[in-house]
Amino acid sequence: MPAETRAAAAGELSITHARVLRIALPILLANATVPILGLVDTGVVGQMGEAAPIGAVGVGAIVLSAVYWVFGFLRMGTTGLVAQAAGASDAAESGAILARALALAALAGLGLIALQTPMSWAAFRLAPASDEVEALARGYLAIRIWGAPATIALYAVTGWLIATERTRAVLGLQLWINGLNVALDLWFVLGLGWGVSGVAAATLIAEWTGLGLGLWLCRGAFAAAGWRDPERLADPARLARMLAVNADIMIRSVLLQASLVAFVFVGAGFGDVALAANQVLLQFLNVAAYALDGFAFAAEVLVGRAVGAQRLAALRRAVRLTGLWGGLTALLLAAGFALLAPSLIGIMARDTAVQTAALALLPWLLAGVLLSVAAYMLDGIFIGATETRAMRNAMLVSATVYAAAVVLLAPVFGNPGLWAALLVLNIARAGTLARAYPRIEARLAG
Repeated sequence: MPAETRAAAAGELSITHARVLRIALPILLANATVPILGLVDTGVVGQMGEAAPIGAVGVGAIVLSAVYWVFGFLRMGTTGLVAQAAGASDAAESGAILARALALAALAGLGLIALQTPMSWAAFRLAPASDEVEALARGYLAIRIWGAPATIALYAVTGWLIATERTRAVLGLQLWINGLNVALDLWFVLGLGWGVSGVAAATLIAEWTGLGLGLWLCRGAFAAAGWRDPERLADPARLARMLAVNADIMIRSVLLQASLVAFVFVGAGFGDVALAANQVLLQFLNVAAYALDGFAFAAEVLVGRAVGAQRLAALRRAVRLTGLWGGLTALLLAAGFALLAPSLIGIMARDTAVQTAALALLPWLLAGVLLSVAAYMLDGIFIGATETRAMRNAMLVSATVYAAAVVLLAPVFGNPGLWAALLVLNIARAGTLARAYPRIEARLAG
């Protein structure tokens, strides 16, 4: 390797606190915009003065979010693979990975369009609504489903941008999509009176224009010839690796989501007050998850680059620095929640019984924030290293332990027992991944 190339590689692997923050902070800001769109969608249809449009938008958005969520593996898998290609200074493979992911997204999106009728039927069998809400929601879905290829492709685009440390571009892309969506919401619904269809049309336009902007932001991926090399794109070994990585992540994510859904369902069995208290406190956990995502994403990028370059020292420094910032963030969040949550709970829930129940569970929330950070950061490390089979197996064990904890603790201790089981889940996730971590170092040491 020429001296100037070695110097450039060393610079790429120079991992500092500033570099971690440059990757993480734009992701924190991008995540902060996510809840705003839902508030605007609800607010504009609420101006129609009827309950059914609000319910229809809510139901339709939840159905599509659940379906699209399944394809979130494209974001994580793309980040890990591209980060490793970048670490290995393989620009051609970086572009090819994005091209493969975009092709998979197109196939998935077209498949959802083709299956929209049975998908809609199944959704309303699982979650029945009034005839009026169902009719409006079906109209909403019939428009929004045409954005499926764009929405799924944006997972791949975002993954590539994160892997190349262009998280400011991710923030700009998120601001464009959500900003345009809000502007069109106001115009279509309040200005033109299109109602629920206007909300759907606004999102559809924002999704496709967002994909256009995202592809332009990824133009560096198309500078090398790898993305249009048929032999490279269809290489059996590379395809098999991509499919294996994405399949493992999908299985892991489905198990994690099923565990969280089970928490809600079991909590509902303890009555309306317990269910409402859990829902209030889960919003705080969601905020923590969005914040910690930034540092988990930084771990994905920096670990992936270290693994791609086969640099053990860089791997260890990436793990140490991203873990440090993730831990500090969790401490700050826990302290902030301890100070502010009592007041915020009073604002979020006017019912005094719900307030009392939520405040009684506050120590469990704080423990959850502090004990979940290790699982988040280790997820990022394993995604960056593409040790996805270990992630999948760890989640299988963790979900089993969690199920046993729910069965043993919830009937005896009620809702606090359910929260204890959630802590067990996060401890099990962290413990199983920590046990598997030495394999990542062994890959580089060998």
